[in-house]
Amino acid sequence: MRVVVTRPESDAQSWVHGLRGAGHEPLLLPLIGIGPAQDAAPMEQAWRSLPDYLAVMFVSGNAVKHFFSSKPPLALEFSEKSAIKTRAWATGPGTVRILLRAGVDASLLDAPAMDSGQFDSETLWAAVRHQVEPGMRVLIVRGAATAGRAGPAAAEGQTDAAAMGTGRDWFSRQLTETGAKVDFVVAYQRRPPELSADQHSLACAASADGSVWLFSSSDAIANLAAWLPGQSWQRARAVATHARIAASARMLGFGVVCESRPLLASVLGSIESM
Repeated sequence: MRVVVTRPESDAQSWVHGLRGAGHEPLLLPLIGIGPAQDAAPMEQAWRSLPDYLAVMFVSGNAVKHFFSSKPPLALEFSEKSAIKTRAWATGPGTVRILLRAGVDASLLDAPAMDSGQFDSETLWAAVRHQVEPGMRVLIVRGAATAGRAGPAAAEGQTDAAAMGTGRDWFSRQLTETGAKVDFVVAYQRRPPELSADQHSLACAASADGSVWLFSSSDAIANLAAWLPGQSWQRARAVATHARIAASARMLGFGVVCESRPLLASVLGSIESM
């Protein structure tokens, strides 16, 4: 089966290999571009203030990559042997793997259990809420949207894109309601990438040729709406890795939308059930 992989190009290769290994035909169509933060100084300051935080929550693997790329040479690390005990919080297994590769000690890492029904801010909060006490500080490392070329549907897509931050904002509110202080730092920029003529044709064809679209971000859906205003998605099929993303796909008009955990085996099961 043809599967349109919409993740940023830097994140997509493992999915492409996994889908191809399972006998599918992956088509890479990155609907989000990822770049460094416009100002690295806040991240450098965050590294220097690391001992002041109970934990640092990373909203994605890209947050990890860009935050660690800004690490000053003498900054303390997330290490069991370090003088600090700041913990690293992640919402899913992909972010956990990148944190481990970055050198974070597993004993200082918290995330939803692998058998969780979903990987998101809500399940992470259930795993870490017992650590939080009034007056403690938590840092949330996130991305920010960069204005880019947008089509006539950009305003309509804004509603869908806003879902991207829903979980993060909800998590922040839970922390605040417990009396904790929450800080944010932008580690990377999200932007709409340019579509080539071939990619534009691929997207149009995949709206009705039986391909399955794989979505892991509502931003990707908003960008698709902006690029192809007026395109009918009634005959299109999608697998979305979260309920909020699935809702965005349905709002755009996708005829069939399945929800899946963001694990290859779960995604393959959803694809093969369609």
